[in-house]
Amino acid sequence: MVLDDRITGKRDMLLHFLAALAYRTQKALRGAPAEFGSFRPIDGLRTPSELVRHMTSVLGYAQTFFIGGSYWADPRPTMADEIDRFHQTLEDLGQCIRTDLHKCELSPEQLLHGPLSDAMTHAGQLAMLRRMAGIPVAPENFIFAEIDADRLGSDQAEPAAPDKVWDQAPEDWTPPE
Repeated sequence: MVLDDRITGKRDMLLHFLAALAYRTQKALRGAPAEFGSFRPIDGLRTPSELVRHMTSVLGYAQTFFIGGSYWADPRPTMADEIDRFHQTLEDLGQCIRTDLHKCELSPEQLLHGPLSDAMTHAGQLAMLRRMAGIPVAPENFIFAEIDADRLGSDQAEPAAPDKVWDQAPEDWTPPE
């Protein structure tokens, strides 16, 4: 089916957003020690592994509007397994958007302001948890980030414009027990 320019533009923007989500999620997770996956600064707060699983569930839920059914992400044994599944789900959703946007039960705008924005919020929470765990992520100017709509896996580009000076956690700071 040939899509009109309006739908093609929206499809391309959604795919770019998914790529930005992949990039920002990997930025928040790259170089984190394995134990970061179970970091919980206070009771009731999701661990990074639980956040990634939730992000996967949100994206899987979005995919149900293309393919039907329901989606539930059961816990995986390791953070690495959660990250792999997250990126696979991101790639699967990207394929739905790429080929079947016209079949989606939601409008492109609903996809963006609903599940996709929810997942991006959690990418920011992962970065915040890194700082709370005492292993902050260096900031960068995201305008210059190498975001590629065909790259939704964990193989994301390194920062193109990292900040040279940034406010790392003080040396005497320790994460909460």
